[in-house]
Amino acid sequence: MPDPRATGSPAGGARTAAPALILAFDFGKRRIGVACGDTLSRTARPLAGVDNSSTARRWDAIDSMMREWQPALLVVGLPYNVDDSESIMSEAARGFAREVGSRYDLTVDLVDERYSSLDAASRLKSARESGARKRRVAKEDVDAAAACVILERWFTEST
Repeated sequence: MPDPRATGSPAGGARTAAPALILAFDFGKRRIGVACGDTLSRTARPLAGVDNSSTARRWDAIDSMMREWQPALLVVGLPYNVDDSESIMSEAARGFAREVGSRYDLTVDLVDERYSSLDAASRLKSARESGARKRRVAKEDVDAAAACVILERWFTEST
């Protein structure tokens, strides 16, 4: 039976009538990008790239962010292929969504994350070229920025 907290619907905005903080995740085998945003400003900002090579390290980092930010809702990117079929990573992302929702007893909305990492890398490269970003772009930066893209898509879909 599917976990009701991992809804996959963009209707999360309707469930959070009062302004609420949201954490978004870009799940990957090596790293998980994390971003936060709120339903009032409908803006997202990158938080971190979490090491996903160790279950203990992953949950320690996410536990810390959950305590600090105390989100009302979680959003997880769901990878699809160009032809709208699910990718190899889709089941792993769904599993992560179920686990994070269950662990923190929060609703998890799934959002199509296609090209989010490419979009994030392009944004960071542009910021670096314009001088708005001083340091080089690390993989963790791209992952966190991809989580921003995912959350921005959720904001767009939840209107």
